[in-house]
Order: sequence, then C-alpha cells, then structure tokens
Amino acid sequence: MELIALPAFADNYVWMLHDGQAALVVDPGDAAPVFEALQRHGLQLRSILVTHHHADHVGGAAALREATGARVFGPSRERIPEPLTRLAGGDRLPVDASTLGLAFEVIDVPGHTAGHIAYWCPAIDDADGSPVLFCGDTLFSGGCGRLFEGTPAQMLDSLDRLAALPGNTRVCCAHEYTLSNLKFARAVEPGSADLLHYSAQCEQQRALNQPTLPSRIALERRINPFLRVREPLVAQAARGFDAGAQDAVGVLAALRQWKNEFK
Repeated sequence: MELIALPAFADNYVWMLHDGQAALVVDPGDAAPVFEALQRHGLQLRSILVTHHHADHVGGAAALREATGARVFGPSRERIPEPLTRLAGGDRLPVDASTLGLAFEVIDVPGHTAGHIAYWCPAIDDADGSPVLFCGDTLFSGGCGRLFEGTPAQMLDSLDRLAALPGNTRVCCAHEYTLSNLKFARAVEPGSADLLHYSAQCEQQRALNQPTLPSRIALERRINPFLRVREPLVAQAARGFDAGAQDAVGVLAALRQWKNEFK
C-alpha cells in the first residue's frame, strides 16, 4: 500500500491510497490530479471519501465517479451530490474491494462545517504501518479549521476526539497551511522547543517543495495550540487576546479569532 498527497489548487491535498492496482482518494476537489495519478500508476479508482461539502473537497467527485464507477462515501448531514453512501460517527466503511480491504471508522467532527466527518484506519499495510486519519479541514498541523458553521464547543469536542487517537496516527490534513499555522503557534507559545524544532523542519521541507504532511497526533499534542487549550501558558496567551476566555471553550474561541486576525 502507498499513501500519496496529490497537490490541487493553491494549497489543497487530495490524499490517495493505492495497492498498485486499486486506489481510493479523499476530498477530490479537483479531478485532474487524480486522473493523472491513476494513469501514471496504472490504477483503478474504487472509492472516493468526502469529509465535508465545500467545493474544494467535493468538486471533482462527480467526474471521477462517472469516469471510473467509484463508490462515493460522505457525511450524512451535508449537501453532497448523489449517489452517495451517507455516513455518521460510529459507522464503519465496508472492508471490501471498494476500500482496498481497509477498516475505516467514521468520526463526527463538526465545527468547520455542521456535518463534517473524519475517517480513521487503525493500520495500513505500507512501509510505515501506523494508523491514518483523513481529517479534512477540522485539524491542520499546528492549527484547526475556521468555524464557518459550527461552534467553539463543537470544535473543541471534535479536536478532543482526534487528539485521543493513538499518538502514531498519521494526520492527513487537506491543506498545506503548516507554516502559517506554526507562525501563529509560536506567538502563542514562543518558548516551546518542540515548536521551534518542528518549524525549522517544515521550513526546510517547503523550501524543497515537499509536503509537511502527514503529521502525527503525538506531535500535534505538543505543538498545536488548538489541542493545548487546557495548558496554562496557552490559556494565559489566549486571555491576553480576550480576557473573557476563562474555560477551554473560551480559550479555543479566543485562539480561533486571534488566528483569524493574525498577520
């Protein structure tokens, strides 16, 4: 099995898993890079996994489905074009040819959108072998998604669920936002050695035009302020932006608004 990040648009990634014959993709906002990868590797597309309804995540799904016959899976509570197998937290994808025999579990992660879901697989038969999380726009390396439809309380609950996954889980975010997120994270925790080390590593990767992803859950617990809202130094920094940030939900809300305005 091989895990590939296919660049799309300015900063999106369409994630692809393939076994040399069959493939599945996640959040294909643009069909073109998927078609190119299928042709280059000689693959048959079996499944399309969608995390939420935004066009840069679902825009290429119909063309891919019509051209390949791939089965589409997506959130039960969002406006995704049919035909679609609708899923909610606690559901499991079929362990069959359409999913390359992989055991995907669905996690509800509202916040960025009202019905956003994520897909977690406890083991992938590749050189790494560790779990894989396809989290769309809920969790980014060093950050989290904007709250377009959900509440800070929902986002906190969603991030807590993802942070509780095994530490070696590979975090496959849908955007290359890492450097801008880390710049903000350093403003929140300027004394973090883990954060400074990771920032230098990511800057080197981007200088070589390499993805900074996937990240790891254990790393995000150490460097991502949105997973660290209960840490005293993070809460203190958030209250410097909004003195009313007195509990974890308030801290997350303050951090998200601070990040929205951060330059």
